[in-house]
Amino acid sequence: MAQETAWDAEVDLLVAGAGPGGMAAALVGAMEGLDVMVCEKSGQIGGTAATSAGTLWIPGNTQSRRAGYDDSPEKAETYMDALVGGAPGESRGRDLRGVYLATGPTAIDYYDTKTDVTFLACGRHPDYKPNMAGAAITGRAIVPAPFDGRLLGEDFRLVRPPIGEFMIFGGMMVGKDDIPRLIGRFRSVANFAHAARLLLRYLSDRVKHPRGTRIVMGNALVARLFYSLRKRKVPVRLDTAIRAILREDGRADGRVVGAVLDSAGRTLRVRARKGVVLATGGFAHNKEFRSAFMPQPTPVHSLACDSDTGDGLTLARGIGARIDGEGHRGGAFWTPVSVTRKAAGWKGLFPHLSLDRAKPGLIAVNAAGRRFVNEGASYHDFVEAMFESHRTVPTMPAWLVCDAAFVAKYGLGVVHPGTTNLKPHEASGYLTTAPTLEELARKIGVDAAGLADSVRRHNGFALTGSDLDFGKGDTELNRFNGDPGHGPNPCLKPIETAPFVAVAVWPAEIACSAGLATDVDGQVLDENGRVIGGLYACGNDMASVMAGTYPGPGTTLGPALVFAYRVAMHAAGRSDAAGGLGAGRDAGAERAAAAR
Repeated sequence: MAQETAWDAEVDLLVAGAGPGGMAAALVGAMEGLDVMVCEKSGQIGGTAATSAGTLWIPGNTQSRRAGYDDSPEKAETYMDALVGGAPGESRGRDLRGVYLATGPTAIDYYDTKTDVTFLACGRHPDYKPNMAGAAITGRAIVPAPFDGRLLGEDFRLVRPPIGEFMIFGGMMVGKDDIPRLIGRFRSVANFAHAARLLLRYLSDRVKHPRGTRIVMGNALVARLFYSLRKRKVPVRLDTAIRAILREDGRADGRVVGAVLDSAGRTLRVRARKGVVLATGGFAHNKEFRSAFMPQPTPVHSLACDSDTGDGLTLARGIGARIDGEGHRGGAFWTPVSVTRKAAGWKGLFPHLSLDRAKPGLIAVNAAGRRFVNEGASYHDFVEAMFESHRTVPTMPAWLVCDAAFVAKYGLGVVHPGTTNLKPHEASGYLTTAPTLEELARKIGVDAAGLADSVRRHNGFALTGSDLDFGKGDTELNRFNGDPGHGPNPCLKPIETAPFVAVAVWPAEIACSAGLATDVDGQVLDENGRVIGGLYACGNDMASVMAGTYPGPGTTLGPALVFAYRVAMHAAGRSDAAGGLGAGRDAGAERAAAAR
């Protein structure tokens, strides 16, 4: 595109996208003295992260070490090497991972001490491949501190809310730690007091606000970033999309010097003296990229924000940037979801992350009625097993099968624990019940003999406490999400009391792994591996350092905030202070220099 001679605005750093990656890059840039502008395609901030659990995977983080949990980036590097293995492009990928692990604690300390984006240690939260060398049970996961949305005033309405299935009473957020205290509110004075405080706060909030203002998880993360930007008077232009990237003098090899924005129908040419940051959320709703990078048949469901249509990747590719899809396995990070149904035909998605699959008394089966996975595996590994099973037996959807007693005790998807009347959920089409396993198989369309045999075999394992087929309950992760009060295996219990229940689950991505190739400072690379000066990427627009694997909780948000930090420090001329290998150079060059 020819260089425009007139500018409607000039800044140091222009950030496209107000998700966590984009807002973090803008925040660090502003803290380092840059004049920053954020443009966001949608009418709210937060992107997909606003609906997430908000966990960050940061090995060796200060918050956990301070709480007494020992860990180091070096141990995590051993784990990542074992997990990723010899994937294509592994040399550069290992360099990026090394920089990520080395920079992570420094970046988080920067946010935690200099801004309102503060974090808490999770304590025990196992890595998702706990039996691999270098894996940890504690110390790597952190979460944002809860946030009081009232601090944002009227701007609280600009924070994208969580999915409805993650709120109760139509607008009250609850964290994972709140759930057992709410369920057991009549079991102790402490539980009752906690539940009462939450409810009274929520009722007070609804007088002035569209939802509760005590916000947790990913919603707290994006709200804290937004609040920090507001305090530093960084402009965030909503309903403003990036439409073109401008290069110096219009040359194909020129440095990126700005961008064309579409702001409510008005075209704006914005000069960016230090660079343009692409953080538009990845390609989740771009049919071309889904077909190119995801497994076939291409999954139809996505938990990503509707506005994540691959804008950053499309524009960068148009000026010669390389999209890195090689070695990213299924091209995304996955979770099984069930389809919820509301009034007037509205449908939603409930992610089956950790609350039901590992509990005792549930199995997952394919169309042959056969188990195909350790049900307590991570959500990402569960879906990868769905893809593998689907090669030979229809497994999209798969079916979670249990009995009504299980649902009453643990819940199932959107059905809360304590529910005994399943008729409304069956009438809506969310789940299926039957008095016998044979009738259940007929209703859901799976092989009756196969299902009966799978349940019989599972029930035998439950009695002995050992799952000889898939090892459910054998790993720390399984047991962490199981029922510690149930024995001999906290993840196994017979399925034997009618009525029997099934809910369909489908694969859906929570984030993209394939994305723009970058160096260690988030500078976008062209097809020949050369830096495109002035163009950066972070968040889901950047190809993930995890290469389609899922080491532990926070696999997407950890890199988003760490590389946002590196991007901004590089744009500010401070990459030497960012920490980690490379200090603004390719880590491979570091090793070569050391060898000399």
